[in-house]
Amino acid sequence: MARFDLSDAEWAIIAPLLPNKPRGVARTDDRRVLNGIFYILRTGSPWRDLPERYGPYTTVYNRFNRWAKAGVWINVFNALAQQSPESMAFIDSSIIRAHQHAAGRKKGGPDHAIGLSRGGLSTKIHAVVDEAGLPIRLALSPGQASDKATGAALIASLRQARHVVADRGYDARALIEQIEAAGAEAHIPTQRDRKVQRSVARDIYRQRNLVERYFNKLKHFRRCATRFDKLARNFLAAIALASTRLWTRVYESTT
Repeated sequence: MARFDLSDAEWAIIAPLLPNKPRGVARTDDRRVLNGIFYILRTGSPWRDLPERYGPYTTVYNRFNRWAKAGVWINVFNALAQQSPESMAFIDSSIIRAHQHAAGRKKGGPDHAIGLSRGGLSTKIHAVVDEAGLPIRLALSPGQASDKATGAALIASLRQARHVVADRGYDARALIEQIEAAGAEAHIPTQRDRKVQRSVARDIYRQRNLVERYFNKLKHFRRCATRFDKLARNFLAAIALASTRLWTRVYESTT
């Protein structure tokens, strides 16, 4: 087994979540194709440089692209994320530099979550992790976008969080009220220029490093540490697959 290939235990977790094969239509071995995709995600190599053991690179790329368009990779991630108790939610974002191959798009074309920030053209990954540091929600925005706008949508998607933890970038009355209306407690420090400062439980806020550690693990996948994909859906699919791998490794270690 090659270095980045799925173990038997990991494959047993993912295989049932993939689309059923249509009757009478032979599909290239799913495990080999998925191993090829993970090789690209982890190494950051161009698709053309995929080793021959994974089969034709066009087959692997086309499967990744087609299933990204169909939402398959997001669905696989969501199926695993639904296993989280979600009692605690840690929210943060991380800016990813866009490679020149990703940055070009026609004027007036669709927004692919690439914008101009201090570091140049970039994308911002927004994530929510649970009390185990495992990702449970993902989103993209242009690099210059405020965390507060995307934060509202992420918070609205949480089902049963009792504690929501974020840094000062999420300090907005509307977000605090949204969290409280959902029956959760907000642990978000007040911005320093506010006259009235909110107190935050230190023992809970200290755990915010869980989401920072998630981003560190995510960026071990070089295809996620730099954005090469033009399409936002494909870049989000790559992040979802890398996050899926983090989930499968936890499952594997507990079985």
